[in-house]
Amino acid sequence: MQNPATPAAGHKDNLFGVCAALGEDFGFNPIWLRLALGVGLLFAFEAVIAGYFVMGAIVLVSRLIVPTEKKIVAPAAPVVATGQDEAELEPLRKAA
Repeated sequence: MQNPATPAAGHKDNLFGVCAALGEDFGFNPIWLRLALGVGLLFAFEAVIAGYFVMGAIVLVSRLIVPTEKKIVAPAAPVVATGQDEAELEPLRKAA
């Protein structure tokens, strides 16, 4: 089973990252674009492949003109238990 905290596909699992980049830029889940392209492959193979490469060129040009800033993720702060929290956790310990 897959851990829900990890992303479904890493950067190495993407084919050029076109759908992921467009999903990130426009704020939608890239699986919808992937599904649309997959269905389109059944009906117009050459058009979908050409469109995919055109979208890839657009993503490449947009990333070269306006590069995205790398987000720095700070490590999570450790949780310190206090006396009040311990009293709230006691019923859970008994249940376990």
